[in-house]
Amino acid sequence: MPTKPAAKADPAYEVKKSPVHGNGVFARRHIDAGERIIEYRGERITWDEATQRAEDRGGPINHTFYFSLHDGRVIDGGSRGNEARWINHACSPNCEAYEDEGRVYIHALHPIEPGQELNYNYALIYDERHTPALKKLFACRCGTPGCTGTMLAPKKRQKKKA
Repeated sequence: MPTKPAAKADPAYEVKKSPVHGNGVFARRHIDAGERIIEYRGERITWDEATQRAEDRGGPINHTFYFSLHDGRVIDGGSRGNEARWINHACSPNCEAYEDEGRVYIHALHPIEPGQELNYNYALIYDERHTPALKKLFACRCGTPGCTGTMLAPKKRQKKKA
């Protein structure tokens, strides 16, 4: 007897208001460690297009649904995207995003119980100097143990010349 895909028969998640920020994605059922939860979908564009879109919308690049790919392109979850765009950042996350052949999937790092908000560490790369003003633009509100206060990835320290 054929079975329905798990996502249709028993959705693992739902989108609702988040205490962290705006909308969030929450577990509807128990999710096992390592389980693939959702693919991050949206239109694939270049970084130049992404920057232009953010400018056209009148907002900074940090208020977008962009996900960088290894090939240099971007998935714009705000254009033809799905529920994955609502997964919030956390410094001590319960999920992880990974890229497989140009597609991005969110999977559980450890078991997640019904009602828990799904999150992953955005670890945003920003080349400019990480000033207090910039860190404020990318402020983290996760409240998890070890919260760094920012969604930015730490800058790599440059070795001093002898």
